[in-house]
Amino acid sequence: MNHEVVKILCVDDEKNVLRALQRLFMDEDYEILTASNGAEALELLTEQQKSVQLVISDYRMPGMDGVEFLKQVNERWPATIRIVLSGYADTASVGDAINEGQIYKFIPKPWNDEELKSTISKALEVYFLRLKNERLSDELMEAYLRLEGINANLEQEVRNRTEKLIFQNNVMQFAHQVMDALPVAVIGCDTSGLIVLANRLANRLFSPELATLVGMESGSMLPAEIRSLFAGLEEGRSLHLSLVINGNSCRILVTKLLTDQQQEGIIMVAVPESVGI
Repeated sequence: MNHEVVKILCVDDEKNVLRALQRLFMDEDYEILTASNGAEALELLTEQQKSVQLVISDYRMPGMDGVEFLKQVNERWPATIRIVLSGYADTASVGDAINEGQIYKFIPKPWNDEELKSTISKALEVYFLRLKNERLSDELMEAYLRLEGINANLEQEVRNRTEKLIFQNNVMQFAHQVMDALPVAVIGCDTSGLIVLANRLANRLFSPELATLVGMESGSMLPAEIRSLFAGLEEGRSLHLSLVINGNSCRILVTKLLTDQQQEGIIMVAVPESVGI
């Protein structure tokens, strides 16, 4: 329900007409303003600062006629509903001039009270519906602009994350290249014994027939002597032994892989006496 005070400006050079309009709306929840000519009405509208929702103006007035007055109202306060009161003799000329002032309706004199009240009620419904639509449009525009800002931020965040991922990927590729270039074999197992890391030399030492050890169970791919080292590892200690692997004498070193003091797996390094495998 609308709680805005409804103001109606009645403009007519005949005081009895203004009094009749005031009486007509006496029981309505409207604030009735009156002016005796167009210039006075424009001054009053200026003072009211856009708070007049509807103007009812006589057509024939001294100085400025009703259509010229309403034309200025349309230019300065386009949201205000504009209605013309006219005698039957003015019907044709008023009809030709309606578009100039974007007049909502013209009502002949003498008017029917109930019809005039109904017309005013419907006109005010139009006013508040337009106002609601304008507010909704403003809210939608604000939401759209906020969404644009969010999208712009998201796009920047995506770019930043993409750049970070590219950087991390490059780092990982470089780390793999370093691992593969090492003259020692490196194998990493998770806590379940699954091999999750193996560099090139490790693959060549322990699985000459396979492309990679990654994804294989350490229990089936590593000698029993190495697996026994895994089982004997204690906190903060590394174990080592010498072992011949596929004809290559190697020094084996195993240690726990810790992250924030939590065991994540086991790292095994095999240093062959000769790397020319």
